Amino acid sequence: MKLYHGSISLVDKPNIEQGRPSTDFGKGFYVTTNFEQAKRWALYKQKNAKGEVQAIVSTYEVDDKLIDNERYRIKKFDSPNEEWLSFVVNCRKSMLHDYEIVFGAVANDKIYTTITLYESQVLTAEETVARLKVNEYFNQVSFHSQEAVDELTFIESIEVSE
Repeated sequence: MKLYHGSISLVDKPNIEQGRPSTDFGKGFYVTTNFEQAKRWALYKQKNAKGEVQAIVSTYEVDDKLIDNERYRIKKFDSPNEEWLSFVVNCRKSMLHDYEIVFGAVANDKIYTTITLYESQVLTAEETVARLKVNEYFNQVSFHSQEAVDELTFIESIEVSE
């Protein structure tokens, strides 16, 4: 399976320690099976960077069975639901977990407004999940142990533009 990482630098040797805390699934190295999603993220990072930088999508290959490999502690969300919502909200509040790989949905930018309404108790969990299901989803895979991220084989990096 091919996986993609959007950034403003070539990432041939992913390092989980360079990830940002308070993200959807916690600090780790994030990839997606959707090239366009990775490209959008790279362009977003380029737009928000100081100075002139290039948007880059790094491509990796990994065994198709990795997501079910019993060698790793894996959390898999098949769709956005209340469990996924709770996990994302808690990770964004710097909750720590012991999963080495987390697989699940990432939504477009509208998710942040919806989750903010949920966190402010304007929406219930049920209302929040219902609103989130309206949006278009892409997947994301986050790696939280160096051993797990070392399963990725770097293929290439591509400079992207709008």
